[in-house]
Amino acid sequence: MTDKAIVVAVDGPSGSGKSSVSKGVARRLGLRYLDTGAQYRAMTWWMLHNGVDVTDPQAVAAACVKPIIVSGTDPDEPSISVDGEDVGTQIRTAEVTAAVSAVAGVQPVRDRLIGLQRQIIAAALAESGGVVAEGRDIADVVYPSAESKIFLTASPEARAARRSAELGAVATGGAVTTLADLARRDAEDAKTTRPHEAAPGAIVVDATHLTLAQVIERVVELVEAARG
Repeated sequence: MTDKAIVVAVDGPSGSGKSSVSKGVARRLGLRYLDTGAQYRAMTWWMLHNGVDVTDPQAVAAACVKPIIVSGTDPDEPSISVDGEDVGTQIRTAEVTAAVSAVAGVQPVRDRLIGLQRQIIAAALAESGGVVAEGRDIADVVYPSAESKIFLTASPEARAARRSAELGAVATGGAVTTLADLARRDAEDAKTTRPHEAAPGAIVVDATHLTLAQVIERVVELVEAARG
């Protein structure tokens, strides 16, 4: 493998394992890691924390210029802060999960965060071997020139089981409830993104019957082929 800096764009529907796989790949290859979904969650948390009506697109659009969102790109200790406060735990609450699609669907929010994401990617390319960036539309909107594009998917049942295990049955209400929640999230996200459609040039990796280690190995192979 060469030392050429590279952008690895990992897309896919909710619960497909994008975060776990992306962090694992970044660790294996010595790359930075960017969780774009965490930025949308951070923006949503700020809106809720500051009393902004997240069902009012105009109110969200007017407020989205205010918070200062900083993403740490260490795959071993990824962080997200808003106005200097670490919100890594707060952004994973059910309240934020229920509201994030509405906030992410507001175009000024998307414009601001996509600009931030491109800045982080550019810095990673300039300062390190590159970055594994994961999230919706990362491969065709945020950074369409990514050298390696991965569309990670899995069956709805597998996605629900993984999300339920990740968050805990108490928090999610179990896999059945999680399956319904993922379907709702996909329907909401489909208004502004393409949760079940791979970007042009992306390689589809179906993780339904694979372990996390197997998926990471498969993606590493694809990235090495693109990089070398």
